[in-house]
Amino acid sequence: MLAIRPARDPRADARRALPQARTIVEGDVSTIAGSRLVAEQANKLGRFDAVIHNVGVGYREPRRIETEDGLSHVFAINVLAPYLLTALMHKPKRLVYLSSGMHHGVDAHLDNMQWNNRRWNGSQTYAESKLHDVLLAFAVARRWPGVLSNSLEPGWVPTRMGGLGAPDDLEQAHETQAWLAAGKDADALVTGKYFYHLRRRAPNPQTQDVALQGRLLDMCEQLSRIPLPA
Repeated sequence: MLAIRPARDPRADARRALPQARTIVEGDVSTIAGSRLVAEQANKLGRFDAVIHNVGVGYREPRRIETEDGLSHVFAINVLAPYLLTALMHKPKRLVYLSSGMHHGVDAHLDNMQWNNRRWNGSQTYAESKLHDVLLAFAVARRWPGVLSNSLEPGWVPTRMGGLGAPDDLEQAHETQAWLAAGKDADALVTGKYFYHLRRRAPNPQTQDVALQGRLLDMCEQLSRIPLPA
């Protein structure tokens, strides 16, 4: 699992936060070059049993911020970075993509993912990016039948992103992704499914649209010039 934290020495900061980690890689996944660097470091460690795509930024950005690649900051981190790491890292046995309950109430808007011609709405931008993450998980499940690829919502929990007033249980927030990454029971050995607190949940119906899944992959490839391997 990749942890990115702002600090003068990111590697030392991550080591303090995760003293049990065997090793740490670092990089700026807001850029295509940065995601490539992270993937290169990860590949030197070999093939992982599981990769949990948990990197992301929240819904409080007051305006559209553009990355050095000319992309929306939220899209670059929440959607393109998971796509790039999936495409560039050795295929793991399992992939887990974190979404959000907010994805249920929005449209994919693949024709304007960058918010170039829409009035900025940070909350909606975040929600759409989490819908895209489910589309990505399900697209990978179809493309790579030998890899278990699933998505989940951890709940609205009291973190710096969620806020202290969030009503869900922080203790349960990590359980589903850990279970999908390492669980041995039949319920965890599935692919192309969506979960909430260890139970299957119906995702936004748009995520089941195979054509929409394919369009997202095509658009990520066009933006990055990096294809998802067959």
